[in-house]
Amino acid sequence: MAYKTFAAIDVGSYELAMKVFEISSKNGIREIDYVRHRIELGTDSYLTGKISNERMDELCRILREYTEIMKSYKVEDYRAYGTSAIRETKNSIILLDQIHARTGIRIEVLSNSEQRFLDYKSVASKGLAFQKVIEKGTAFIDIGGGSIQISLFDKDSLVTTQNIRPGVLRMREELGSLSYRTYQLEELVEELIGDSIQSFRDNFVGNRVIQNIILVDDYVSLILQKGIGDTNKKGHVDATEFLEFVRKLKQKKSQEIASALGIPEENTSLLYLSALMLRNMIKTFGAEMVWAPGASLCDGMAYEYAQKNKLLVDSHNFEQDILACAWDINRRYQGNERKSREREQMALNLFDHMKKAHGLSKRDRLLLRLAAILDECGQYISLTSVGESSYNIVMATEMIGLSHLEREIVANVVKYARMPFEYYDTLGCRTTLDKESYLKIAKLTALLRLVNALDISREQKFDNVKVAWKDDIVTITVETNADMTLEFGFFKQNADFFEEVFSIKPVIKQKKSNI
Repeated sequence: MAYKTFAAIDVGSYELAMKVFEISSKNGIREIDYVRHRIELGTDSYLTGKISNERMDELCRILREYTEIMKSYKVEDYRAYGTSAIRETKNSIILLDQIHARTGIRIEVLSNSEQRFLDYKSVASKGLAFQKVIEKGTAFIDIGGGSIQISLFDKDSLVTTQNIRPGVLRMREELGSLSYRTYQLEELVEELIGDSIQSFRDNFVGNRVIQNIILVDDYVSLILQKGIGDTNKKGHVDATEFLEFVRKLKQKKSQEIASALGIPEENTSLLYLSALMLRNMIKTFGAEMVWAPGASLCDGMAYEYAQKNKLLVDSHNFEQDILACAWDINRRYQGNERKSREREQMALNLFDHMKKAHGLSKRDRLLLRLAAILDECGQYISLTSVGESSYNIVMATEMIGLSHLEREIVANVVKYARMPFEYYDTLGCRTTLDKESYLKIAKLTALLRLVNALDISREQKFDNVKVAWKDDIVTITVETNADMTLEFGFFKQNADFFEEVFSIKPVIKQKKSNI
């Protein structure tokens, strides 16, 4: 039986972890080794913006040990991802180059949305267990070292995802600068995150009932996997039982907690902080059950690798989750859903008929869909600067599953779909966009501009649109009896840019309806 041996390395805020997997289409993903080393990179990064030489030496030493472990398992491929501790260092480029030179390992730095999406994938890979939980109102809580990600599910659809600070390690460092007594800790944690959690409930939960919480973290999850309540289901605990567990933790000293739970004493402070955060969210959301599936970023990395190499069939439609986030933004900024859906379909129609001309990928098709959905969100802020306002909204709003670069591409497409296009000599001076990304922006903008020109009055004058491409002409035929004078005029203006980008002349034709 053919299988691949894959290693996933997570360079986290307070731990360096590696999992080795055997992956096959028949048996799926099987973990064969899991090694961890505690190293608080975030302590340096969050406080000073740099990682100390001592921790750098330790990091490289452990990574060299990991390479030997990979050799012993004859690992065929690996991925090494850095998260917020690396992401927030001032000299990350220098740091990553040093690590590669000293260890041979290349570390890719994940944006927050990419990191949380992999955590999410690690749980979604649980298949039916995950699907069953999210059938009811569910909050997916991902407690990291630097921040917390909260994703809301309703009737198995992702509603929204939001990031709040601080995470467990950042909170410990912030609290470390204060003078307080132990009995005050619970109240201080609530003051630090309570307002953000309540704002999330007020702005995004509304009248929805949150029955379940799915927890991903590095401390409480391990305890819940061992079991603390009466339920026999692994990782599941009744909310009232968890609250009682936290109450008992409060009464114990670090040594007692470590001995009772079988964990290192240095982990108890982060365990307690993570538990207090979760306690606050249980009470604010009114949740009844907590499920800690025991998944980690490494599991998500393995799942993604298996997906990309077609070693398993997707158990969940992750693209729909990204689109769900875009529709949430559309509704939040009072977009017209019917018009947005028509614009989305027209854009996809044009994209699909011109595959050979634009040479864009399936992923770029998703970016066009997102731009079409978010095209008019800036109207909520300004009716005269829609493009600029839409750009600012997209750049300020995380969409789980998109990299920062992809978000920047979408933001620029919605901007230049309504504003004069800036060429690379100008745009490249103000951004870090590479030429490949710039060309994607130009092509997607040309497509979206043409779609917008078809309905410049926003009155949806036609029902059917057909696209035909032959030689150097793409013909768009609209079926309607309405007056199309305005559309024909604006179509020509946008057609010039389309022809410049693709060297294809777009032509619009009107077909009278028989009705």
